[in-house]
Amino acid sequence: MNELVTENIIAEGQEPVSASPKKVIEKKYLLPFVLITSLFALWGFANDITNPMVSAFQTVMEISTFKASLVQFAFYGGYFTMALPAALFVKKYSYKTAILIGLGLYATGALLFIPAAQFQIFGFFLVSLYILTFGLAFLETTANPLVLSLGAKETATRRLNLAQSFNPIGSLAGMFVAQQFILSALQSAEKNTSGDLIYTTLDSAQKEIIKLNDLMVIRDPYVFIGIVVIIVGVVIAMVKIPEERTSDQSFSLGNTIVRLVKNKTYKEGVIAQVFYVGAQIMCWTFIIQYAENLGYTKAEAQSFNIIAMVLFLSSRFIATALMKYLKAAQLLTFFAIGGIVTMACTIFIGGDLGLYALIATSAFMSLMFPTIYGISLEEVGDDSEFGAAGLVMAIVGGALMPPMQGAIIDMKSILGMDAVNASFIIPLLCFCVIAVFGYRRFKQV
Repeated sequence: MNELVTENIIAEGQEPVSASPKKVIEKKYLLPFVLITSLFALWGFANDITNPMVSAFQTVMEISTFKASLVQFAFYGGYFTMALPAALFVKKYSYKTAILIGLGLYATGALLFIPAAQFQIFGFFLVSLYILTFGLAFLETTANPLVLSLGAKETATRRLNLAQSFNPIGSLAGMFVAQQFILSALQSAEKNTSGDLIYTTLDSAQKEIIKLNDLMVIRDPYVFIGIVVIIVGVVIAMVKIPEERTSDQSFSLGNTIVRLVKNKTYKEGVIAQVFYVGAQIMCWTFIIQYAENLGYTKAEAQSFNIIAMVLFLSSRFIATALMKYLKAAQLLTFFAIGGIVTMACTIFIGGDLGLYALIATSAFMSLMFPTIYGISLEEVGDDSEFGAAGLVMAIVGGALMPPMQGAIIDMKSILGMDAVNASFIIPLLCFCVIAVFGYRRFKQV
């Protein structure tokens, strides 16, 4: 989730008319592009295997929705904490070194699930996720600007959208693993014929056995991905990664921040990104609670999340193609309005139709992150690394908003409306903010 685009980078997605249009990916950049694009899938996997863990930990650890939502607070809080240090590191050293450090932190956080499961401490899992996302912050602060730099400026936003299209492939893999190897395997989630959790009726000794088993079930996929990340790091270490800019040993961070704050488009883009990430994480995290509220099991509910991700993935490829003919800000506005409509259906219609509307929201979210990112960095020039860091820090929206929605869900009922339904007023408001940003940017160009 980030990027580095400069003047006339075509946030509108339209290539200038010329006899020889620029290629999105030049042959000399193909191998580095493929390797860096694989990172998008890796952090997509981490994001979307973690979203269902809110529901999993809530059941296994017998905690409230609000407390379980601290999974997202720790996960996305790591982005906020490490984005600026990552940008400082990239400015002084290199993209490749930053990527290798990011992969190392990613693997470390994933492998810390081994002692976390052994000690059965929820806080230990939160710390592990926090460290893991230190690595993701390095990767996102670095990979997005790097992709934008691997070729012509005229095709930068399209290239970023193409790379970002592989992010939901990793997300789908994460969702599938969560469904097939975690949620469906949790003994604590088994219900009796009346639909009540059997786990809550057991004595402490029986609960302890099931708890240890389930925490090991949660642990194993993270350990596996930690090993995969190490392998990817070894491969990248052996390949030359182009550096389309020189390291700057003497620069003023204060002046850079001042320039960015004065950039109206960038400033509004960061705000829009905060709300977008918050909306995305809320929709994908609490779709399970919404479906469970209708009588579906956790594993069945996760199936709806997978369908949502398929829509997200297919819609992103479609949106990337449309950006060749339509302005990105215009598409962003239309898609945000679509999100507002589906959220309204989720809240006020409810039932299976509301669930289907919630699933359909993913189609409208598909182009938002890279498009907001590309538009925001359109005029930042040499401040691109720190502009990217600000947009990664905007991922803090995914840390702050899910606990707010979780607290609403814990209220059970609000003004006679089911609290699960009512809680989606927060993502609805988020899409309103994004629509305003897209419209304002569209009117400016």
